[in-house]
Amino acid sequence: MDQLIVTGGKQLRGTVTPSGNKNAAQPTLIATLLTDEDVTLRNVPDIMDIRTIVEILQDIGVQVTRRGPNELTINAGSLNKTALPADLCRKVRGAFMFAGPLVARHGEATIPRPGGDRIGRRRIDSHIQALEAMGAEVDTDQIYSLKAPKRLHGADVFLDERSVTATENALMAAVLAAGQTVIRNAASEPHVQELCQLLNKMGGNIVGVGTNELTIEGVKHLHGAEHTIGPDYMEVGSLIGLAAVTDGDIRIKDAAPQNMRRSLMVFRRLGVDVQIDGDDLVIPPSQKLEIIPDIGDAIPKIDDDPWPGFPADLMSVAIVVATQSRGTVLFFEKMFESRMFWLDRLIEMGAKIILCDPHRAVVVGPAKLHGEHLSSPDIRAGMALLIASLGAEGESVISNIEQIDRGYERIDERLRQLGADITRVSAHGA
Repeated sequence: MDQLIVTGGKQLRGTVTPSGNKNAAQPTLIATLLTDEDVTLRNVPDIMDIRTIVEILQDIGVQVTRRGPNELTINAGSLNKTALPADLCRKVRGAFMFAGPLVARHGEATIPRPGGDRIGRRRIDSHIQALEAMGAEVDTDQIYSLKAPKRLHGADVFLDERSVTATENALMAAVLAAGQTVIRNAASEPHVQELCQLLNKMGGNIVGVGTNELTIEGVKHLHGAEHTIGPDYMEVGSLIGLAAVTDGDIRIKDAAPQNMRRSLMVFRRLGVDVQIDGDDLVIPPSQKLEIIPDIGDAIPKIDDDPWPGFPADLMSVAIVVATQSRGTVLFFEKMFESRMFWLDRLIEMGAKIILCDPHRAVVVGPAKLHGEHLSSPDIRAGMALLIASLGAEGESVISNIEQIDRGYERIDERLRQLGADITRVSAHGA
């Protein structure tokens, strides 16, 4: 396993372009199972989670051709089995999204229990309820076995939570189902919208894209298409936090500012001024970094919400920024019961944080951070610890960095181009 050796205190400067949206790449790759024609995807991030999805596709007979560093052409005409490999499914949460297209087009799917970040229990009940409503027979004993002896049919589906992956699974099943499907309480994140756009390019009939109610008129066949994946707004948010903590002078190219409105409000609340310049975001140096209180000088609260609210995946980065901002702020993470437990590592670095319970933490800043030996617990907390290390005094050693690599493409190389003092070494040589 590799480690990152980080010497903090360097001011980062330069221009950086975010990678393609990881959470859009996964479902769009899986959606290629819905046709036997070529689907070409561009701006696909070359990260571990995406490589695992590609390995699963290849394991079940799908042809994947790499046209360039971030361009893939997929053809599922040679698919020869509908049972997924357990060893690969354990590596990635998105594996369960194979259920919808496999059942819709091939009538069956066997999905081992998926893996992913260890941030608490992550339900798949909404997936099962949606697929059962469309006529799938589901056995949830040990592995997930799904069958649809007849073609799936349209249904009026109300998701019991606004789950992104459940919405995507239901969409991929519904496009080939007979009749009309309405998905209510649907997730509407940019990556859900991208999946809808691809499915419509392939001949699907989805209306309501970008809203919480999607109407799908099922079709019998889908055809090939081409699609370019948009920028990863989680990475954009991470880069904003990085610039703030390192007193950086950074321009984020092609950042899709329209996807950052709520996130920019949160960063402004923490005293970070982000300037919009066309499609770019500019974070100048010498930030004020002073927390803006609520009216009446009350302690502000930052919490996560489904889109268009503040993304749960940016909570970790915002907390690191808050450790460097003058004032007090309460963070309320509502979506995952174990996601705050990484904060003990940040406290060891010198952060002034009170962990109230598994969901709430009070941060008092600014705090002088120092280097530590750290371990990355999940993708987003790992990136947050890397940001903290770059803003800290002294040297930090971050292990378990495959968690960071799952979500951020060549992050050490790209940060070095901005002036970061960061080295990747093998653990046994550290």
